Amino acid sequence: MDDLYIRKVCEGDTNAFRYFLKEYKDMAFSIAVSVVKDPFLAEEVVQDAFLKTFNGLPAFNKRSKFSTWFYRIVVNESLMRLKRIKREIVSFEGLPGHNLSGEDLPDNAGETGNEGLLDSIREEEQSRLINKALERLDPRESLALRLFYLQEESIKGVCELTGWSEANTKVILFRARRNMFALLRTAMKTNP
Repeated sequence: MDDLYIRKVCEGDTNAFRYFLKEYKDMAFSIAVSVVKDPFLAEEVVQDAFLKTFNGLPAFNKRSKFSTWFYRIVVNESLMRLKRIKREIVSFEGLPGHNLSGEDLPDNAGETGNEGLLDSIREEEQSRLINKALERLDPRESLALRLFYLQEESIKGVCELTGWSEANTKVILFRARRNMFALLRTAMKTNP
């Protein structure tokens, strides 16, 4: 179906691009928000990604699926936006209470005993805590978890969407799981 609409857009039917907007907007937003951590910023990123896709559609070489190509654009746009923001924000590192790097997390975070951790939390509280933890994770870790677990992409799929090597993807997922459980443990201690 994508090929049909790609051809229509390339032939000048700009209204045919609505198909891509309708088909891919939700996943694109999910990817963007996992990286930039702000829904309003994520909307801007998705708009920029769709614009870049529309302009680049004639050059799409079909070596991969359209969705893979498009989501890669969303990931790149998200990371570029994040870099721009980081340059503009005053750094709070070193101030008490602003260390979100995870350096003070316990060494055993993410190891045995995690299976029962989430079972003790009510479902709605679990969802809130998970979303809050995803916001605090490093953008690459948040993106990896969202793609692998929530969007059920394979390791290979995550690699295609992000441009990371398989080994790097596995390392990021390992760290992401460890940091996620550490953040959830801390949240559970402060919100009994």
